[in-house]
Amino acid sequence: MSRMPTVFIPHGGGPCFFMDWDPPNTWDRMAAYLRGLPAAIGRKPEAMLVISAHWEAETVTIQNNPAPPLLFDYYGFPESTYQIEYPAAGSSQHAERAAKLLGEAGIVSDFDGSRGFDHGVFVPLRVAFPDADIPIVQLSLTSNLDPAAHIAVGKALEPLRDEDVLIVGSGMSYHNMQTLMRNMHGSRAAAPDSAQFDDWLTDMLTTSDPETREQALVDWATAPAARLAHPREEHLLPLHVVAGAAGSDKAKRTLRDTVLGAVESAFQFG
Repeated sequence: MSRMPTVFIPHGGGPCFFMDWDPPNTWDRMAAYLRGLPAAIGRKPEAMLVISAHWEAETVTIQNNPAPPLLFDYYGFPESTYQIEYPAAGSSQHAERAAKLLGEAGIVSDFDGSRGFDHGVFVPLRVAFPDADIPIVQLSLTSNLDPAAHIAVGKALEPLRDEDVLIVGSGMSYHNMQTLMRNMHGSRAAAPDSAQFDDWLTDMLTTSDPETREQALVDWATAPAARLAHPREEHLLPLHVVAGAAGSDKAKRTLRDTVLGAVESAFQFG
């Protein structure tokens, strides 16, 4: 059996896929990409390990909850978006396996037995895997936001790919909230900084050898328009984890969308 790919997916804005928007088609292209994710992966995974931009902890923390609730960690949206259901199970087996791999790499980790799925998990995955029949373990970012450390986490977890686990980084390739909020009513013109950063990111991920890619991701803040695209990097760092887990696999860009005045991309390794 071939190993699972790793994927970096955009999770949109809040519960964007489950509410009316102006214009109505604002999130249609991203939603279509997410619905196509199972086919792009090629087979149903045994489990998913998801790194969301919306969970940071002092040390790498692994969700170890057999029945995670949903954390409606967004504000000011229609009441219906707080009634979303996504009853995917957790998996202590896979949580413990992740902890073992991290420990073997010298990375300290903790368990969280009560945490639920934040919207970086349940919003995109309810679109991509609506049956909620694949166990999910969520993994935190670390609050130091160290790019090299997040790549190392991915490297440690790479063996999960040979155990039929899909490693998913859920963030946004562009996350400057000032730009996105200015374009809440549907600008289709990409901000120059978002296109500039996306061009660099795509070229680096899809053409670089693994060593060059790793160094570029460590030094990402020196890339063209990097700090305009990510004033704070929590929405980019899930990519560092999945790139670390990619090993020698190069990326292919699987989505390029312009939404709320910004270019947003998705990537798949393997």
